[in-house]
Amino acid sequence: MDRIVLDQKVVIGKEVIIEGPPLEALRFQGGRVGSIITLTDSQGKDFRGRVLRLSVERASVLTFETFQSPTESPLEIILLQALPEKERMELIIQKATELGVSTIVPFKSEKSISLEERETKQKKAHRWQEIAVKAVQQSRRARVPKIEHYRPFAEALEYCREEGLKILLWEKEGENLKEVLKRYSVLHPPFKKRGEGGFKANRPGRVYIMIGPEGGFTEEEVKLAMKEGFVPVKLGQRILRTETAAITLIGILQYELGDLG
Repeated sequence: MDRIVLDQKVVIGKEVIIEGPPLEALRFQGGRVGSIITLTDSQGKDFRGRVLRLSVERASVLTFETFQSPTESPLEIILLQALPEKERMELIIQKATELGVSTIVPFKSEKSISLEERETKQKKAHRWQEIAVKAVQQSRRARVPKIEHYRPFAEALEYCREEGLKILLWEKEGENLKEVLKRYSVLHPPFKKRGEGGFKANRPGRVYIMIGPEGGFTEEEVKLAMKEGFVPVKLGQRILRTETAAITLIGILQYELGDLG
């Protein structure tokens, strides 16, 4: 439901009929008559189209533009974010979506505010998925990232059972990010993938990034994360706000391993 993928080849300037699961994805993305959407055809190409008609059973979309390269990064980034105060979570969801994350997992760490405390001041958690959808529309992405339910720190670690590079930002004794990414690149070199127009470089993979609250992680939390394969990393000597750290790290990862640049 997070992506409109068709089982047919799309031709620019012709109407496309959307039914079944792709229609559900269209509705999930907030599509309505007049909306401009990004859709993917059976050849894996991404297109822009305008919704002409929409009913319970089907939609008609007129495609008018194609992308020279995929709108989705080959790098799967899972952001685990300690819940910040005020409206910072909404900002993080918006900007992380624009930068191409696949999943966002809000969690409670020892020094972060709880969801119950935050919702007492301003009820906004119910809008998190909607914020991601709007950010997808603005950034012309094809896929809507999933906003997972809020959970305790230990359960957030359990979410990271699959293989992948695991980074935890820790301002005290973290490793140098450049060195960590260099090691990862040696173990996961880019390969050549055939596509229309010849071969193109591709570096698929999965990266989990764990961002703490303003007060940082406790040493016990860092130890628990390291047992699950996380590498503590520093982003220089300056202390960044939690939202700045998340956005900065995602941008660096997309530049080094994904599709930015």
